[in-house]
Amino acid sequence: MATLRSHALINADAELVWRVLSDAANVADWFPAMSGSTGDGERRTVTLRDGSKLEEAVVTSDAYLRRFQYRVVGGDLAVDHHLGTVDVLDLGDGSCLVVYGTEIEPESAAAAFDGAIGDAVANLPAYFSRPRHV
Repeated sequence: MATLRSHALINADAELVWRVLSDAANVADWFPAMSGSTGDGERRTVTLRDGSKLEEAVVTSDAYLRRFQYRVVGGDLAVDHHLGTVDVLDLGDGSCLVVYGTEIEPESAAAAFDGAIGDAVANLPAYFSRPRHV
């Protein structure tokens, strides 16, 4: 099993960042590899830029810890095991650290997931600096 991790320092309030990143239905708003997403607090469907779909189950949405976890449970990609974990850590100065970890099997899927997640996390500081988030 492959384990991946990306992180970004974001100059925005942790509560604001948490509200956006824990909004399961709207993940495509900030995740560039996705062209669309729908869902609720328990399940979501994401559509990737190539048209592939992933069905995901929300495992944890803990506002106190600011931790969001989800699993890929179906869809067009061959994924045997997946757990994504997004943590938003308040740094106490109006900024926060986002840590996005992923466990994935088969390991052959890791490179694609790592690239997509890495791009999404790297994009977060710019996303939250846009006027609608300031």
